Amino acid sequence: MGIQSTVVFADLFGSTGVFESLGNAQATELVTEITTWLAGRFAINGGRVVKFLGDGVLVVFSDNRQAVTAVIDVQREFETRFLSPKNNTKMPLRIGVARGDVEMVGDDCYGDAVNIAARLSELTGPQQIWLNAEVVDGSHLAQEFHLRPLGPIQVRGRTEWCNVYQLEWQEDTDSQYFTIQSPLADGFVDSKRDALGSQIELTWLDNAKTFKSFELPIHIGRVRQAEFVVNDPRVSRQHARLDWRNGSIMLVDVSSYGCWIRFAGGGADVLLRREECVLHGKGEVALGTPFSDISAPVITFLVR
Repeated sequence: MGIQSTVVFADLFGSTGVFESLGNAQATELVTEITTWLAGRFAINGGRVVKFLGDGVLVVFSDNRQAVTAVIDVQREFETRFLSPKNNTKMPLRIGVARGDVEMVGDDCYGDAVNIAARLSELTGPQQIWLNAEVVDGSHLAQEFHLRPLGPIQVRGRTEWCNVYQLEWQEDTDSQYFTIQSPLADGFVDSKRDALGSQIELTWLDNAKTFKSFELPIHIGRVRQAEFVVNDPRVSRQHARLDWRNGSIMLVDVSSYGCWIRFAGGGADVLLRREECVLHGKGEVALGTPFSDISAPVITFLVR
């Protein structure tokens, strides 16, 4: 019988591009330095480091609060140590956390919680932390931390939907935007609908369109052939793509200069350069130039 544990999967976002730009030897040295540091930080916070997985680490904690405190500490320390302008590693950290039965076999561990933590890490955007509901339910975490309910999400490899929360770890986050919803009733999820939404509304100036999940993928770009046209010289001919993948709407940057994403309710802006991120709720996407440029071409989105 498995042991109830809280599993953390943390991996580096964008390491492929770093290998391309630095070369294998230098990039391997950098990734090894960072993952070794991650393992040390998690161990200091009470976690059992199970194994290294390429550019990530798998860690097990005995209780939820210990794990949540650890991932917040790691994200904050990581941002200061590795993402400062001085270091500029361009590999932000993304973390998935899941509670459930875990089977320890030798020096390795197995179980549904391990798979969920890994999948949530894949679905998060850079610098994000996602938790399954079992981490939150029956605890006092909702009163201690800022949690954004994302609703039920389809996780690859599982038939059951997974209720997910985003943990906002930035110290300057405004708490008024975050609330915890009541547990969803059985049968709430329609199997034909995604938890994060089955359609997305895009608006730029007077151009507004709604795309259903079955209409994806679609392209956002400057050319008339794009399904959503943003006619601005800073926008690439095909700047970004919207995919429907594993029950989620993904924004995939395919441009030369990148996309900046800002979710409603606060949190840090997410920069994508040839990378991807799950879109949920409401927010904005700046194309080709950051939000700090007041003339930036900005698309608003609403996922329903």
